Amino acid sequence: MSHQRGEGKLGCIVSLLVFGALAAAGYKAIPVYYADSELVDACDFIASSAAKKPIETIEREVRDKARELQIPEVLADKNAIRVTKTGTGEAGTCTITLRFKRTIDFYGTYQWTKETNKRVSKPIFENIG
Repeated sequence: MSHQRGEGKLGCIVSLLVFGALAAAGYKAIPVYYADSELVDACDFIASSAAKKPIETIEREVRDKARELQIPEVLADKNAIRVTKTGTGEAGTCTITLRFKRTIDFYGTYQWTKETNKRVSKPIFENIG
């Protein structure tokens, strides 16, 4: 009679190590991706309500949202946010361009640079009534 004591322990340990490494990487990366996604969503909302706001106010609102989401790269770089309004008369377009890089440090063993290059463009209607 052959005993198979301990045969599956090595595979179990390797699997636990792999899952642990994935969880640790996710712990570092997921908040960065989530915050960037939230900033893009906020820009979509800000651009939608930009009818009578000056460009400086729109830019300040985006920077305030970046501060709230703790994205220092947007606050440090003057060119990270570009706001343009086009059109004449009662209709036009508000475009917010986000361009910045964030570095995710995986516990000193590896660094990943996530680049955000998003453009949100919404129509502006001033006299809807």
